[in-house]
Amino acid sequence: MRFPAPLVSARLVKRYKRFLADVVLDGSGEEVTAHCANPGAMTGLKEPGARVWLSRSDNPKRKLAFSWELVEADGVLVGINTAHPNTLVEEALRAGAIPELADFTSLRREVKYGRNSRIDILLEEADGRSVYVEVKNVHLMRRPGLAEFPDSVTARGAKHLDEMATMVGEGARAAMVYLVQRPDCERLSLAGDIDPAYVRAFEAARAAGVEAYAVGCRITEDEIVADRPVTLAI
Repeated sequence: MRFPAPLVSARLVKRYKRFLADVVLDGSGEEVTAHCANPGAMTGLKEPGARVWLSRSDNPKRKLAFSWELVEADGVLVGINTAHPNTLVEEALRAGAIPELADFTSLRREVKYGRNSRIDILLEEADGRSVYVEVKNVHLMRRPGLAEFPDSVTARGAKHLDEMATMVGEGARAAMVYLVQRPDCERLSLAGDIDPAYVRAFEAARAAGVEAYAVGCRITEDEIVADRPVTLAI
């Protein structure tokens, strides 16, 4: 996924109310408020003074022209915009970067299913079997090389696991894809100390036949590409 225009560099002043971030633009020194499209805790990624990169919209109807895209943390670029993972995973699927999910003939996004839910990606295999793919963004790293999910309690995530297990029971395939938006993690684990209920739901879903995969990203100021497997340490 290439950014449509060059990103604007800045320094973070503070992130607050989950979806807002005050930053000082490099060069001009102007302080602006950017949209932070991330409902999570963003542990280790919201330190005042951190170098960040923003996209800018020319849409006059938007209240905030800037959106926070990247942050420099632990010496690498980390993607924090949770609006992108579905697109990144779709690109990875079409490129064959997830071999276990490569045998599909059609791909649709945001399809209704279950108890008033939408699946992120619905694949159809050559034999007509459906594959329900739920995408989760990951950027928490508390130990070197180990990504963890979630970074905050996610009752919605546990609900999705239950619904995917139901789809497997009805004869479909279902797969969790954890998108690690940082290049310095080779393994992924679940943060049971943060959300033990999610871990229990994951274990039940896996026992029911729900698959799980993790994909890492290559990140620059120009693009984000999901192109490498990350080992599940679960």
